[in-house]
Parts: sequence; structure tokens; C-alpha cells
Amino acid sequence: MATQEGKDPGIVTTVRLNQNRPLPLRLLQFCLMFLVLGLGISIVSVNMIRFFGVHTVGPAARSNIIFPCFEESDSIEKWIRPPSNLMHKMNDIELFWRASFVPRINQYPIKRVPKIAFMFLTKGPLPLAPLWERFFKGHEGLYSIYVHSLPSYVADLTQFSVFYKRQIPSQVAEWGMMSMCDAERRLLANALLDISNEWFILLSESCIPLHNFGIIYRYISKSRYSFMGVFDDPGPYGRGRYNWNMQPEVTLEQWRKGSQWFEVDRKLAVSVIEDSTYYPKFKDFCQPGCYVDEHYFPTMLSIQFPHLLANRSVTWTDWSRGGAHPATFGNSDITDEFFKRMFEGQSCLYNNQPDNVCFLFARKFAPSALEPLLDLSPKVLGF
Repeated sequence: MATQEGKDPGIVTTVRLNQNRPLPLRLLQFCLMFLVLGLGISIVSVNMIRFFGVHTVGPAARSNIIFPCFEESDSIEKWIRPPSNLMHKMNDIELFWRASFVPRINQYPIKRVPKIAFMFLTKGPLPLAPLWERFFKGHEGLYSIYVHSLPSYVADLTQFSVFYKRQIPSQVAEWGMMSMCDAERRLLANALLDISNEWFILLSESCIPLHNFGIIYRYISKSRYSFMGVFDDPGPYGRGRYNWNMQPEVTLEQWRKGSQWFEVDRKLAVSVIEDSTYYPKFKDFCQPGCYVDEHYFPTMLSIQFPHLLANRSVTWTDWSRGGAHPATFGNSDITDEFFKRMFEGQSCLYNNQPDNVCFLFARKFAPSALEPLLDLSPKVLGF
């Protein structure tokens, strides 16, 4: 058939081979053009990104999520800054653990101004707040305030009040129960989160200052001792409350009693919140009728740090009327003569020397006492 059509099979094969040879060259040319085109597009894209700044979008998005985690510790100032919001979400175990951090180097690497932490243990509002506002005025940077109230209480304060947003996460505290000591430890732990707090004073809503801020600050800061009432009461309301199950951690000879209202320095405050030796004993064996808030801190601290205690309280109370609670003073009680009787005859040891200034605070004062207190405070209290 190929002969009839005038076609030589050899010629046909040659033609087909010649037609197939250019294909690899065309493929190579196509690939080269694609590579050049892609390179050109890449160069143009890079120049556009640099010109319009599109490349900043990626890192900016990441900085909002990742970088703040590292910004907290990039300087000592940020690391030691006290919490801006006291209403944290830590439970007591987490709080006490965090508050127990203690620097091992005594010299601070910052300019630290020691402050007094005023810790108010209350049920609800602070009826004497206007008097305290006057007391604190002009002394910013030298004090901190913490309020432990009933969990259900919501304070109605303006942002100009020194008590504004100073409530801490709280729980119900019952008089004479371990929950009262828990509340006091909670106040100490929250105050310890501010590394500038050096002294810690426990107060109630019925307490008032007896001197101006300057006198109280100097008295506390210059003292070589902490003011915790500690004494051995051999009677039924002292040793009579001792439970023999408290041995061997606490013996009868070590059992002490004291006022609930105290002042301690930072070292003693840390020892209180980190305690796991005496706390279980008092919780289990100082039950109702023992009034654990009168015994736990005085006993524990007198065992551990007897040389650091003044063995007296700086909060004045009047027990002359008898009963389970001290006298409460109202509107008609607040006179010049009332304070004169309070200040006269005071005698105590301050830094092992006789002194006639023994009390810095007083209780219990009813809400009705506020107006006469405000009237007399410039003349009698010095502020």
C-alpha cells in the first residue's frame, strides 16, 4: 500500500523523528518563561509590601497575645508593682502561697518607701469613714488600706474615697471561731502582695485613731517590737480553755491569751500566713468556748518570736463595764473629759523605756459618735 501511494516507509519514519525532536526545547523554554514570570511577580510583591507597610499586620496581631506575657517581667518595677485590682480570683491556698514569697537579699534594688497596711475587719460599711478620711489625707504613699467584709456586702463609695475598691475577696467570719482567724490571715496575705507594706495593723469598723498620722507612723516605724497582746492567764478564761490534745506542738505552759487587735511587721506577718504547724491544732482543738482569735496568734508568735513582741496591744478598750464585750461609746460619751481620762495615767514600755504614749487607736465607737468626733478631732486627736 505504501508503494502504491508513492510513499517510501523509510522516508516516513525520518519525517516523524524530525517532528518529535523540537518538543524538549519548547518545554524548556516554557519552564524558563514561567520561572522568570514568577520571579518578577515576587520582586514586585516585596516592593509593594515594603512601600505600603503591609508587613506590620502580622507582628502587631501577635503582640496583643504573646508579648504582654513577657512585658510583666522585663523590669523590676513591673514585677514588684502591687495588684491594681484587689478582687483577684485566687483561693486561700493560692493566696497564702503567693504571699509567702520572701526576698533572700535584705537590700532592695529599688527606692522603697515602707508603708503601713491598715486592715479593716468589718461586717459591712465603715460608719466612721469620714474621720479616717481626714486622718489619711495628705499622707498618700505611706499607707495601704484593705477591707474584709461579709461577701454579700457591696460598698457604695465614690472614687474619691480612700476606701474605694479596697475590699478583698472575703468569706463569712464568725466571732470566736477559726473563720475569724482565717479572715485576719486573708487580710495579711493580701497586704503582703504589696512589697512596700512593712507594718500591718488590724482594726474594726468601730476603731478610731487617737493621734495624727505622723505620730502613729513614727511610733510604729521606730519600734523594735511588734504590738501583740500576750499574757499568761491562769484562770478559767485563760489556761482553763487549753485542750491537752494540743500537745506536743503547744504545751499548757506555752498557752497564751491576748487582744485580737494587733500590729505586726512583715516578718511576723509572713510567719502567720505560712503557718502549718499550729493552725491545725487550734482549728481542731480550740472549739467554741475557747475563742480561738484570743489565743492562736498570741500563742504561736510567743513560741516562735518572743523576742520580737512588745506583749501589749496599741488599741485601747474599756472592759470596766463587765461582760463578754468591751464598752461601746456613742454621741453623748464623746467629750473633752472623755479623752482626758483616756490619755491620763498611761504608762508602758516603748523600746524598753518608760513612756506615756501607749495607745494609738481606740474602740468601740458607735456610728452616732461620728459628729462629735469630727468636731473634737482637730483639738484632741491632732488632725
